[in-house]
Amino acid sequence: MKLSHLIQSIPGIDSPDAADIDITFLTCDSRQVVAGTLFFALRGATVDGHDYIPQAIAAGAAAIVAEQPTLTAAVPEIVVPDGRLAMARMAACFNNDPTASRPLIGITGTNGKTTTTYLIEAILAAAGIRSAVLGTIAYRCGSTIIPASHTTPESTELQSAFRQLVESGAEAFVMEVSSHALEQKRVDGSHFDVAIFSNLTRDHLDYHLTMEHYLDAKARLFSELMIPDQCKPERHAVINMDDQYGASMAARAACPVLSYGGSPENDIYPVEVELSVRGISGCLHTPYGEFPFASKLLGRFNLSNLLAAVAAGVALKLPLQAIKAGIEGHATVPGRMERVENSHGITCLVDYAHTGDALQNVLTTIKEIATGRIITVFGCGGDRDNGKRPIMGAIAARMSDLAIVTSDNPRTEDPFVILQQVKAGITPLGLREYQAEELAAGDKACGYTVLEDRRGAIRLAIKLAQPGDIVLLAGKGHEDYQIIGTTKHHFDDREEAAAAFRERTP
Repeated sequence: MKLSHLIQSIPGIDSPDAADIDITFLTCDSRQVVAGTLFFALRGATVDGHDYIPQAIAAGAAAIVAEQPTLTAAVPEIVVPDGRLAMARMAACFNNDPTASRPLIGITGTNGKTTTTYLIEAILAAAGIRSAVLGTIAYRCGSTIIPASHTTPESTELQSAFRQLVESGAEAFVMEVSSHALEQKRVDGSHFDVAIFSNLTRDHLDYHLTMEHYLDAKARLFSELMIPDQCKPERHAVINMDDQYGASMAARAACPVLSYGGSPENDIYPVEVELSVRGISGCLHTPYGEFPFASKLLGRFNLSNLLAAVAAGVALKLPLQAIKAGIEGHATVPGRMERVENSHGITCLVDYAHTGDALQNVLTTIKEIATGRIITVFGCGGDRDNGKRPIMGAIAARMSDLAIVTSDNPRTEDPFVILQQVKAGITPLGLREYQAEELAAGDKACGYTVLEDRRGAIRLAIKLAQPGDIVLLAGKGHEDYQIIGTTKHHFDDREEAAAAFRERTP
């Protein structure tokens, strides 16, 4: 694609004299530069891409986009006020603007994003629309699966993924939108039809520092990226009004709002609901009528996810029959309350809950359906918000019969330091602390223990569980790795639990 054509996507930017050169690749990583690349020099938290312009040129960069003139560039240089915004818009243009002509539904919030994307995918399928899903687990459409580097990738990767998914037959896109992506303008250049706000609870404060900054990052999706325009004249914000930040988010929305929540004051709400071990059933109200439903998902927090997905279907003007069929046909999401089948009469659930709110939601659900003990295995990741560690420790210990504190992804932190910070939230509860070696099969211990080895912790939980008990393995969910230091090691809670059940004496 000609450089001059890419420059046209950035209003008010002059073309250099050599703007008719061919561009074959876009990147902001100088290590990826090859001949024909347009290199974006971006300022990061620890490095400045302008310092890598010489390396990019030496590697074959055909042109440079920078926020300040270098005066030494041996190739055409385009100076822009905002490098990330320019990259996002040029990336969309370079990939033929794949979201301009297809519906794009974005979901942002601390919890529930992945499950909601799966539910919307099922609703679209029931309406005869083949959708692509981009999120924490993967970017996929049919048999095309692109590994997920981030929940929301860099704009160059994102727009390339959109294009590949269109080539695979995608007729609509459903994507998770992270707060990092919004603040770093990775989704600018994408044309949203529907934006969903699920909730906001403490997370990522290692990056955002305060809840106010975290909220502001999420709000960009609604205040800046949902302004109706010629490309998408009908846009809708879908807002969870049960969340304490819902009203604030609705007030910031630059487009019509569809509200959902538990009360009849909302556009979409449950008329009656029953929660059981079989799932969620009842009747839902929408602006276009009510309908009965029965879902295989578990728990009140999944009812909120169901309402969000139904609201998205309403915003897209899909038939109620398709909305009903979609939510009823969807069974499970990898690593979200996912069962590990066994022949021992024990319910073993693997869930991605890695925040205090998510863990509390999952355990609240489990307590509503439990008939025996609840044994929870969980940990907190290293190099992340350490303020949530004692909060999660207190929640797990208070809401479980036995909590087993273990490692998650310690990364470059000392795992024992992390465990002590988690334990700091448990100690004030006055619960008995067991040494792991004290606990044996048949014990009905109540309290907590600390066992750094996650494999050993899972095996201990399953050894101690008895028929009718529920074992929750929280924090890693769908992940099939554990990060120790800077190295990823293969590790899957589901595989470990299945192996522990096989080893267990009948």
